This record gives sequence, C-alpha cells and structure tokens, in this order.
Amino acid sequence: MATSTIERSKRKTKIQEALVGWGFVSIPMGLFFVLSIGIFFYAIYISTYNWGIMGPRGFLGIENYTKAIHDPIFLKAIRNSILYAALVVPLQTMAGLILALLVNSKIKGSRFFRSSFYFPSVASSAAITTLFIFLMAPEGLFNKILTFFGVDVPNLFNQGAWLSDSRTALFSVIGLNAWTTSGTMMLFYLANLQSIDGSYTEAAIMDGASRRQVFWYITMPLLKPAHFFVVTSGMIGALQLYDQAILAGGADGSPDYSLMTMVLYIYNACFRQFAFGYASAIGVILFIIIFSLTMFQKLIFGNDAWKAND
Repeated sequence: MATSTIERSKRKTKIQEALVGWGFVSIPMGLFFVLSIGIFFYAIYISTYNWGIMGPRGFLGIENYTKAIHDPIFLKAIRNSILYAALVVPLQTMAGLILALLVNSKIKGSRFFRSSFYFPSVASSAAITTLFIFLMAPEGLFNKILTFFGVDVPNLFNQGAWLSDSRTALFSVIGLNAWTTSGTMMLFYLANLQSIDGSYTEAAIMDGASRRQVFWYITMPLLKPAHFFVVTSGMIGALQLYDQAILAGGADGSPDYSLMTMVLYIYNACFRQFAFGYASAIGVILFIIIFSLTMFQKLIFGNDAWKAND
C-alpha cells in the first residue's frame, strides 16, 4: 500500500517536472514556428501575388518565378553567389583547419593566437569592409606593396582599382571574407580536435605511423562532423552574402553587376521596387538552392557527419 503511494507520488512529480519543462520550451518553440516556419509558408503565399506596398493587386501563380528565371540580372546574381560560395568555402575551411591545428599544438602563446585569429570574426563587418575599400583603392596600401615588389600597378586591371573593375571586384571580396571567417571556422575545428581521444594518436605513433599518416588516416576521419558543420554553415553564409557586396558595390552590385548577389537582388526588389511578391519568390528560390546543396553535402559526408565523436 505504501509502495504504491510512493510510486504514484514519484509519477506525479515526474509529470509536473515534464509540464514545467514543456512550459518553458513551448514559448521559444512557438516563436520558432511562427517567425521561421510560418513566415516561410507566408512568403510562398505572397510569392504567388502581385504584392505591392498597398497589399495584393492580383493573383499571378508562378509568374513571379518565371519572371526571375528569365531576368539576366537575377541569373547573374545566382552565378555570382554560387561562384563566391564555391571559392570562399574551401578557402575558409582550409584556413580554419590550419589555424586550429596550429593553436591546438603545444606552443607558447597559443591563447593569444586564438584570440588574434578569431578577432576578425567578431569585429564589425561594415568597419572591416570600409577599411578594406581604402586598402584596395588605387592609391591604397595593397597597391603600394605591389609597387614595392616591382609590380606595374598602373597597367593592372583598371589601374589597380580592385573593387571598381568587374573582373576583380568579386574575387577581392572573396579574399576579404575568406580571411574574416577563418577564425570562426578555426573555433569549430578546435572544439572538435579537443574532443578527439588522444589514445588513437598515441597508439598509431607507437605502431610506427608518421605525423602525416596520423593526420590523414586518424585525425581527418574523426573530424568528419566538423567538416560537415563548417562546410554547410559556410556555404549557407556564403549564399547569403549581402553586407560586403552592398558596401563595396552599392545597391546595384557595381561594377557591371559583378557584386550582385541573390540577397542583394532581394533587397532591390523589396525595398527599391516595393515588389514584395517578386522578392518573396526570389527568397523561396534561394531557400530551395540552399536546402538542395545542404542535402547534397549530407550525402557526401554520410550519416556519421551528424554525430559527434563518442
């Protein structure tokens, strides 16, 4: 009799704890469903209308989508975004891994180097981009360094105006962001490196494996979850490039739309043309591209990429 009473009391306590827990979780989860998932489906709904600043002005179906596909500026924005992601993601991933390996080694001042490498990631993106514009100007520090090493800067692209030439503007921004984001990727890799059991490395070294073999056959496979996270998050961020593009090239993605990205194109459609339905259609297309590439990366890295090291 007493035992059953105790069991009922324990069961009642567990139910109360569960209700309290679900009560705390329900608020952020409700906001997530409304502000993320709900808004996404609302964007799909808006994208089927000629939705202006005064509201809907007629049902269009998939006309906004066909308009985007046949717009040469939008197609160039897609090419720029994909080219940017295809170059900056490998660069920032490789730089982040190298930096993580350096600061994870037993060297003096490793904590200082961790902070130094990570500082560009926490600094203001607008401030860094503004400084970068001055550095890459025709009379900027970068061209002066090139001149010091004997490069004929006046005969370079547009007399060394790297951000004012359509052939070099996007690649200049790629170089900037590969540097500023490498610190964040370093932290992701560093956290995973420190979770790896050192007994694997010790056993391999005792069996006669070289450091290169340990890195390629033990460390790299165990870093698969970090690879997946770094590449996926880097790709999503790269496809959403906006701030550096508008600061360096303006709202038009100058010069010659070389800095026009998909998010910058959405900005123009939404806040300059007030074509909210058309902008929503572009947002849905961007989501489909990001989601498809994420699933493709999951296939490349395998299901184990979702799991942390045991």
